Formats: sequence, structure tokens, C-alpha cells
Amino acid sequence: MSIYWAVLLGYLLGSIPFGILLTRMFGAGDLRSIGSGNIGATNVLRTGRKGLAAATLLLDLLKGLAAVLIARAIYAEGADYAAQAAAAGAFIGHLYPVWLRFNGGKGIATLGGIMFGLFWEGGLIYAVIWLGSLALLRISSLAGLLAAASAPIAALIFGHAELVPLLIAFLVLTIWKHKENVARLLKGQEPKVGQR
Repeated sequence: MSIYWAVLLGYLLGSIPFGILLTRMFGAGDLRSIGSGNIGATNVLRTGRKGLAAATLLLDLLKGLAAVLIARAIYAEGADYAAQAAAAGAFIGHLYPVWLRFNGGKGIATLGGIMFGLFWEGGLIYAVIWLGSLALLRISSLAGLLAAASAPIAALIFGHAELVPLLIAFLVLTIWKHKENVARLLKGQEPKVGQR
């Protein structure tokens, strides 16, 4: 099988907009017209439905994990390359889903799932940085950016140098998708979780 099928598999999984699907299914409205308009768990939380936000977070994480694990299982030879290809597809799919005119989420939860799929130690580091920063700082965007920045560092620490270019690319895309958040952070205007 061509490695491109692994990319396509990842893209199709990553592009499932769970935030939009769940909020519509449970009558919370069109997520794109609420808060920041983003399709991720933080914006789902702005609907006041904590359960839906938690479910969105979990499902966005699981689709990244599933893309990597399925690709690795399908490809007997070159499983690691297939896993990386599927990871790239899933991440791009979440950020730029064709179903939403390429206007997707910011990728933090999906990248967390990808990290657990690529090497579980990196996933744990990612989760600790992400959740720990969120608990201490209560700024969702900053916690996500710190977690994304930890990914290539964790890869180096745990002997996965081959993943560093991919994870740096993910970090660059994450920063790009958070460019408005970064601008507010620099001005000290980024809201905290629960703050309007």
C-alpha cells in the first residue's frame, strides 16, 4: 500500500468535527457562531455544556491516536513511516477539514492523541505540560502552546530524533493557528478559562 493511503486515512479521521457534531446533536447550537467560533473543546465549554466539552476533548484526542495506531497496524513494513504519515494527515485534517471549507480547530487535543500513538512517554509529557499549565495559568491557548512546544523536546529526550522535524512542523502550525491568541497574550488580554 502506498504511504499516501496512510495520509488519507489520517486526514479522514482528523477531519471529523466532533465539536460541531456534538453541539448540534445535543441542541447547543452551531459552534461556529458561539464564542471564538472555534470547533474545539474550549469553545464547546462556552456553551455551558461541560459534558460536551469533555466529550469533544476526548474524541479529538482519540482520533489522533486512532490514526496512528491503525496505520501502524495496517502497514507490516514501514509501520513507523506510516504512523508518521497518518499523524500528519490527522493533524492537517483537524486544522483544515474539507467538510468545513478548510476552517478547522487548533489541534491541541488531536496532537495529544498523536503523541500517545507515536510514543506513549511523549504523550504523558504532553498531557502533564498541557493539563498542569492549564491548572496553574488557566489560559487554554498558552497551555496548549506549551504542550505543543514540549513535543519535539520529549522526542529528543526519549530517543525519537526521527520525529523531531514532524513535531516541529506541528508546533509551527499550532502557533500559526493560535496567532490571534498569541497577539492577545503579548498584550496581556487573553481571557482565562471561564472568563468572557
